Amino acid sequence: MTDTDYTAQWRAVAFDTSVGRLDQLPDSGREVAFAGRSNAGKSSTLNRLCSQKSLARTSRTPGRTQLINLFSWGENARLADLPGYGFAKAPEAVRRQWAGLVQGYFERHKALVGVVVIMDARRPLTPLDQQMVEWAAAGGLPVLCLLNKADKLSRGAAGNALQQARKELKSYGNQVTAELFSAQSGLNLDSVRAQIARWLIPPPEATE
Repeated sequence: MTDTDYTAQWRAVAFDTSVGRLDQLPDSGREVAFAGRSNAGKSSTLNRLCSQKSLARTSRTPGRTQLINLFSWGENARLADLPGYGFAKAPEAVRRQWAGLVQGYFERHKALVGVVVIMDARRPLTPLDQQMVEWAAAGGLPVLCLLNKADKLSRGAAGNALQQARKELKSYGNQVTAELFSAQSGLNLDSVRAQIARWLIPPPEATE
């Protein structure tokens, strides 16, 4: 599949369904999850990747959505928008429910083939970000950390933030990678689309 095909696939993404329990998730196909701290720009990132303004709804109320929203991506492939984390005003019971849902999702959902963790480039790898990366990596999943809002930093500051993040993630080897991104300007849009598409497309041996 060429980069042109990647663009067409992304623009054709459409909302499928929302689920609140792991047993409601489809077992077949390939799925890539998007996780991020509340207000890190997760919904904006999804909208930018798909060249759609309101595919994923943005909210000014952190922690408002406690469902996994699924979007179709091509044939038998999906994007999963996970509930945002780090919402200070949510009740403790809601936070415990979120933790159980997401950790179980990473550990047991067989269709999951990769995780994108979206962070604010100005404050990357908070303890909750690190916990998310740890859960995904422990499940044997490849992880792409997107340092979003890189447009808010100077080129030098953005480069330093990326270098520091990669240093902190070095212990995971090639399983966890980091890249600068901007949902506002589209920085590194094509390369991020291509990386995620490679996860979603079955390897040749799987299609024989």
